[in-house]
Order: sequence, then C-alpha cells, then structure tokens
Amino acid sequence: MIRVESLSKRYGQKVAVDGLNFAVEPGRVTGFLGPNGAGKSTTMRMIVGLDKPTSGTAEVNGRPYRDLPAPLREVGVLLDARAAHKRRTAYKHLLAIAATHRIRAPRVREVMERTGIDSVANKRVGGFSLGMGQRLGIAAALLGDPQTIILDEPINGLDPDGILWIRRLLRELAAEGRTVLLSSHVMSEMAQTADHLIVIGRGAIIADGPMRDVIEGATQPVVRVRTHDTERLVAAVARPGVTVITREDGALDITDLTTEEVARIAGAAGVVLYEVTSVSGSLEDAYLALTAQATEYPSAPSQNEEDN
Repeated sequence: MIRVESLSKRYGQKVAVDGLNFAVEPGRVTGFLGPNGAGKSTTMRMIVGLDKPTSGTAEVNGRPYRDLPAPLREVGVLLDARAAHKRRTAYKHLLAIAATHRIRAPRVREVMERTGIDSVANKRVGGFSLGMGQRLGIAAALLGDPQTIILDEPINGLDPDGILWIRRLLRELAAEGRTVLLSSHVMSEMAQTADHLIVIGRGAIIADGPMRDVIEGATQPVVRVRTHDTERLVAAVARPGVTVITREDGALDITDLTTEEVARIAGAAGVVLYEVTSVSGSLEDAYLALTAQATEYPSAPSQNEEDN
C-alpha cells in the first residue's frame, strides 16, 4: 500500500503540493489525475524519494522509500522513459539495473518477453522509438517482481496494440493483488483501466473515490432526444433549473428531467419523439468539471463557445 499523510512541497513561495492525504490500496488500479502543474509528478517523486517533502510523509508498505532494504523488489517505478543510457543495449540496460539487487539474468529475459522487447534485446536504447522506450521502462519497473507499481504516462508513444497491451497488463497486476498507481492525461484510457480515482488540482485533493462515484458526483445525466418539432418541445420543457442544449447533429440534451418526465411532457404537448435516451456523464466530463477552477494554464474559449 502507498500512504500519503499531510504531504506538502514548497519551492520558495510556490506551493506545489499542499497537505495531501490519500491511500493507494492493493488489488485495484488507482488513477492519478490532474492538470499540468497540479503536483502529480512532484507527489510521485516524493513517494519514491526523489524529492524531499517540505512536510508530511509518503510511505510504501509502511516505510519511506529510502528505508526499503530492496526497493526494486517492493516498488516498480516508471517516471521518465528517456532515463536509460542511450549507448547501452536494452538487455545490458536491464542487466545493469538487475545487478543492483542481485536479480539473475533469466528474470531480465522474462520481463523483456512480457513487455514485447525481447526481439530488440541487442539494439541500443538510443535507437528506440518513444513507444519502445516506454516498454523498456515498464520492463525495468517489473524486474524485481514488486508488489507496488507506479507509472507516469506509460502509454505515451504506444500504438493501439501497445495501449491494449498496457491496459491488460495493469489489470493483470491488480488482479494479482498488487498496488497500481497510474498517472495519465488520456481520459478514454483511464476510464477503461482505473477502478479508483484520485484527482488533484493546484496541489490539493479535489476527488478521491471509486471511478463511478467520482463521475456521478461531478456530472449530471442528460436526456438526449430527437424530434422534428424542436421549438415546441423546448417550450414544453421550459421550467426553472432545466437546460436544453442543441447538439451539432440536431439532437437535444435536456438536464434536470428524467427520460420518463421528458416523454410525458412531450406527449402532453403533442410532440413526437423518435429517440429518447438517458446519457450518463463521462470521465472526461467529470474531470473537466472538477478541475475547471484548478487549471493553472487555462485556454481561452473558441469563438463558437463564446457565442453559445
């Protein structure tokens, strides 16, 4: 388990991480989300002893990372896939890491095969694509067969087959009872991989809970309808709290009413609906809603958004 308590980090007057408290438990994939500058990378670096907290603690298996007797056997980490020595071959790179913990050569071959890089074992790392570099970094993280895995943006540079592979790998690791902490900006992939979410913004916790609970708590279901009598339907459902948004494809998204209520109102008004569907919020919707006030570098709205 990873446990963070009152964890803070300051750089001069800037607060990068502000009193974080959370636990990453075994047997599930925990997604770690937040805008650029939110403090995710700083937090992960403090967990693995690369940055020293200004205050608070970060522990893995009940100890600070620096106190673990054989850290590679307890925590597998990928924070920067470009950290490998460019002139070494993939095999020699992993063999050098393995030697620090007396891990034998057969294990190196085993993780290379599991991560799909056994065919390039003798190729120099400097010639690797970004995706192959990611696979090499994941192989290094798995070398010690650790109980805890921490990966920062592991799907960068991976092709669709590689993305499917890492998704399956992380699910397998969690199913084996391991603790998996995953940071990524790719919402669609996080939605298919994570069981639990921790969302931070400006160094503070915004949300911490099961995926479905976080999404339902931050979004509002909408009723999506299609009709040839748009104006009459909009007039019929008009009441305090109800909003109607016209989509580019002509469908209407109605909030604050159930599908049954919309169907009943439409029937009473003589409006024929040829589609009525309840649409739940997505992880992307929830993330944008949660971090709307915590984005350090917000983009300006487009002209179309301003007109709406």
